[in-house]
Amino acid sequence: MRHTPPAGLSPRLPSPLQPIDDDRFRRHGVRLLLKRDDLIHPDLPGNKYRKLVLNLRAAAEAGHDTLLTFGGAYSNHLRATAAAGRLLGLATVGVVRGDELAGRPLNPSLARCAADGMRLHFADRSTYREKAAPRTLAALRRETGTEDAYVIPEGGSNALAVQGCTALGEELREHTDVAAVACGTGGTLAGLAAGLGPDRQALGIPVLRGGFLGHDIRTLQQETFGEPTANWRLDERFHWGGYARTPPDLLDFAADFERRHGSETGLSVEHLYVAKLLYALTVLSEEGAFRPGTRLTAVITGARGTPGQSSTSR
Repeated sequence: MRHTPPAGLSPRLPSPLQPIDDDRFRRHGVRLLLKRDDLIHPDLPGNKYRKLVLNLRAAAEAGHDTLLTFGGAYSNHLRATAAAGRLLGLATVGVVRGDELAGRPLNPSLARCAADGMRLHFADRSTYREKAAPRTLAALRRETGTEDAYVIPEGGSNALAVQGCTALGEELREHTDVAAVACGTGGTLAGLAAGLGPDRQALGIPVLRGGFLGHDIRTLQQETFGEPTANWRLDERFHWGGYARTPPDLLDFAADFERRHGSETGLSVEHLYVAKLLYALTVLSEEGAFRPGTRLTAVITGARGTPGQSSTSR
């Protein structure tokens, strides 16, 4: 389902689908495609646009003039929300994990948020962990003066975000057999799987350790669609030690992928999500995880040098 964007946003949809000739896939009979969601919008790339679009529409329809949301110090989600506020004339407030950051110079991500008009509130880590609890959220609203603001959760993952991401699956349904995406909070995978339909498979590559994501995805699908879908799975082997970890071998892989395909695609491989996804698919192809003839699509949710560059977006 194509979701009409709020006035002020001009997304490029459907995003381009690029075939890639890579011998690491071709020799196993697998056809690799890149779904270039990083090209949807210069300020709201990839899953950020898809997860925000229905939340922004809901905020406007309910008459809210302020958005309240949450993220880490390098959060792509905070940056995208701040940019959306600037483009749509909405005030934005970002609750940032880590009160030790208050008073320090802003890093480039938070500086971009501030330049786009976002007011930053630094919360201690114990409060941040409990931010979704009603009493804690109410206290944060009072502290930030956002009692009447529209609340978007960390990473943007709620039922409206999942609905927004179903369009991704619908765009791919006739063009792929397996669609894979790197996962932080799971909202994109939850919507992607539903949009693909039962005869296509969605594969999630978590970039965090912990083993909690399957439960979160099922919960999001239950809240959004009434029940989880059965056409997705996770492979949790490729987080490279945890969130925001980018060991030299991973960076070497990303640089090699760019050397192989950058000139034909214009892709600069984002390190925290996209590099882990592409590496995982390369390993899985070598392991024989995809039957010969499979059309395998990697969803590219960000690129270096954009608001989706290497950062702790979730």
